Amino acid sequence: MQRLGEVDRTAQGLAIVRLDDDEIPPIGREVVDESLSTAGRIVDVFGPVETPYVAITPEDDRRLATLLGQKLYVQ
Repeated sequence: MQRLGEVDRTAQGLAIVRLDDDEIPPIGREVVDESLSTAGRIVDVFGPVETPYVAITPEDDRRLATLLGQKLYVQ
């Protein structure tokens, strides 16, 4: 399991995470929270090469607000 990082903010129905690791996960990968519950899927990688961000589409819209500040991981 690879740590992605902490959810920095939400925008347009997506959770935005600044990557903690240099390894960029592929688009479409499942993302889980600390309790290994599915949080969503990676839909985009963007930003500067040195400190990229990933955009995650949540499993459901109600869950988006609860993701703010949570640490997320790639299965």
